[in-house]
Amino acid sequence: MSSLDILARDPGSRGRAGLLTTAHGKVRTPAFVPLATKATVKGLLSHEVAELGYDMVLGNTFHLFLDPGDERIAGFGGLHDFMGWQQPIITDSGGFQVFSMGHGTVASEIKGTSAQGTNRLGKIYAIEERGVRFRSYLDGSEKFLGPEESMRIQANLGSDIALVFDECTPFHVERGYTEASTERTHRWLERCLAWHGEHGDPAQLIYGISQGGVYEDLRKQSTEVIAASGTPGIAIGGSLGAEKAQMYEVVDWATSVLGGEHETKPRHLLGIGEIDDLVRGVELGIDTFDCAMPTRLGRHGVALVCDPEKRWRVDLTAGRFKDDHAPIMEGCPCPACALGLSRGYIRYLAHARELTGMRLLTLHNLAFVQRVMADLRAAILAGTLPETARHLRAGGAPGTTP
Repeated sequence: MSSLDILARDPGSRGRAGLLTTAHGKVRTPAFVPLATKATVKGLLSHEVAELGYDMVLGNTFHLFLDPGDERIAGFGGLHDFMGWQQPIITDSGGFQVFSMGHGTVASEIKGTSAQGTNRLGKIYAIEERGVRFRSYLDGSEKFLGPEESMRIQANLGSDIALVFDECTPFHVERGYTEASTERTHRWLERCLAWHGEHGDPAQLIYGISQGGVYEDLRKQSTEVIAASGTPGIAIGGSLGAEKAQMYEVVDWATSVLGGEHETKPRHLLGIGEIDDLVRGVELGIDTFDCAMPTRLGRHGVALVCDPEKRWRVDLTAGRFKDDHAPIMEGCPCPACALGLSRGYIRYLAHARELTGMRLLTLHNLAFVQRVMADLRAAILAGTLPETARHLRAGGAPGTTP
């Protein structure tokens, strides 16, 4: 039985709106999932995230494994109780971080070069069939992560959705390595499912991860393997290309083979969240997205606004905003805009690196993204996705779509 109830489809694309059922409640799809990397959406309380309209957050297996430790979190009753969030949580497998943060980048590992930066402790020791040995970026101690360990950690965290352990490769890796890596990811998938079947909570949904890089046959084959494995959901991961057109093509390859008996399996696009990418991703049939973009921008003084030519961004640390009395964005319901706080004030806070400024911009950016997703969902339900997509791409304000 599928965990996704599809309520409506857009006849002109693969877009669909639905309800994803998990042990801790339902997720309205299509949906953006904020990152709660270290058991918190940075700078915010859990109830603030929920009040913005979000149904689910994403916890980071790699970081929580290293500190405070999954067993310690289990002692607090799991990640939901630990962070005070009683709605759905998805956790990644740790694979992406092992192949990036653990040693710098995937490319540096493949090339045999060391991690960049004199203070960087993280390093890959070995990629083996059993898993990956690496050095912790926190204290330099040797750690091991493999399929069974990833599943055990995520079981201790008690997430509603757990992702299988995979290897993430960059777009420029040669086909031979990509093919070998993808095949190993498929073998790791079988081990993840075997561990979960024997030890895991049946209520925890497991998502397989499609790999295959930017090679059409590999990407389609991988997606078909994941879909046929019996996993309740499918995530699209790894390299999606060097630029947006290629990324959309890769996502299209993946979702094109997910019809028929696999149509009702939920689809998650890993690490993607730019405004135009959300619109296109929904058209391509993606149900959920996650990305650090809105929160990371907020911590660096950048607000999301209706300006496609500047990637929907305005840098409020710029000196030209010192005497700007306007709100971040007219008509925005976020706390900063609703209170009438000026760009001049937000600029002062951001420039001074005041925590209040980071919080207000994080709230604003997440509110912006949430309204975009709400518009896209409502449009699919109403049969007006093409009009809403055009409105958003043209820089129309979310919440004012025709």
